[in-house]
Amino acid sequence: MMLQIVGCSHHQSSIDVRERLAFNEEQAALFLQNFYAAFPKSEAVLLSTCNRTEFYAASKTPDTNPSSNEMKTLLADACGLTYTEINPFLFDHRDTDAIRHLFSVAASLDSMVVGESQILAQVKRAYSLASSLNGKMPLTHQIFQAAIKVAKRVATETNIHSNRVSIPSIAIGDFARQVFERLDNKRILVIGAGEMAEETLNYVSYYGGRDIAIINRTRDTAAELSNRCGGVVLDWIDLPNQLTASDMVISTTGSTEPIVTDDLYREIVVTRQGRPLFVLDLAIPRDFEPRIGDHENVYLYSIDDLQAQCEYNRKSRQSYWPKAKKIIDQETEIFVKEMIHRSKGPTIARLKNQAAQVKDAELQRLMNKLGDIPEQHREEIEVAFHRLTNKLLHPPLESLREESEESENHQLFEAIKQLFKLD
Repeated sequence: MMLQIVGCSHHQSSIDVRERLAFNEEQAALFLQNFYAAFPKSEAVLLSTCNRTEFYAASKTPDTNPSSNEMKTLLADACGLTYTEINPFLFDHRDTDAIRHLFSVAASLDSMVVGESQILAQVKRAYSLASSLNGKMPLTHQIFQAAIKVAKRVATETNIHSNRVSIPSIAIGDFARQVFERLDNKRILVIGAGEMAEETLNYVSYYGGRDIAIINRTRDTAAELSNRCGGVVLDWIDLPNQLTASDMVISTTGSTEPIVTDDLYREIVVTRQGRPLFVLDLAIPRDFEPRIGDHENVYLYSIDDLQAQCEYNRKSRQSYWPKAKKIIDQETEIFVKEMIHRSKGPTIARLKNQAAQVKDAELQRLMNKLGDIPEQHREEIEVAFHRLTNKLLHPPLESLREESEESENHQLFEAIKQLFKLD
């Protein structure tokens, strides 16, 4: 099996890069459809969140899978960029390293906020979208199901998720409360109605926020969020007026372009009469143009502005890290060995079947020459032929097993395929 990942994340790419490489669900579906058309014998998953965009491709043989450079070019083309523009910001992993990376991502060890729960749901959703577009995905099915299993094991056997801290909790608990001592007397506007909006809204309520308005392009979705978390639902056309009236804005849409431009904000800045405006832009791409943060009394924070506090969170969980990392390494080793065993199984079966056919043919030829012999002698001869065949096969099969367990180099396996013409 060949597994390749190319992508970017908060570890090595700024928000400016990540938002240029971000995909919403509709864009991801189109990207995958184009990929399947170009590489029909390969499988693919595209994971795009506020902190990462990762492109997974898998196939049974390397020659049917795109190279890392081809994958980077596909990403660049889909985002209207060039290979040269994005290559410095992309990582690539293959095979065992790729599997270990996915397991770490799913278990939230690679997250900006270590231990956050949202990433596992995002991994599941990314795989679900890919499989809905290409039903036959046996390789990625095994890999992603294993990643989900590993994430659950890490959650069960370590305390890395205890007192879980997420991006919304840091945004409200640390940043918003640095600007406002209390939230119960503030007008709060939530733009967007997805999972990030809901989690943030829960923290707003926890810290006393009561005067809440929700605006979303799809009003019914906003109404559903309001039913679960409270807040008044307003129409999208009311956005400028609500920006004027609000003290705090939380924006989490999936828009591909800024929904609040600097020009729009300049139109309302006079009517705000110098009142402070706290903006949490948790969207990728960003919903607010960064220049808005240059206005007086505007406190504009994006995902990357939370980085320092997230790093503190990561360090506070370092005591749990070794055990979680050990689980990742154990599960990676187990999974890789199992995949190697499965991939060699058909060839080993052909080798055994070929030996059995030769044995049976020679045994039958001998029996025909011997003619009528006692049944006891016939059985002894059959047992002897069977034992001889097994003894001849045992050393190469044992060597194959040892190669699978001790090395990722499969030269012996390939040599046996050629020697016995098993292709």
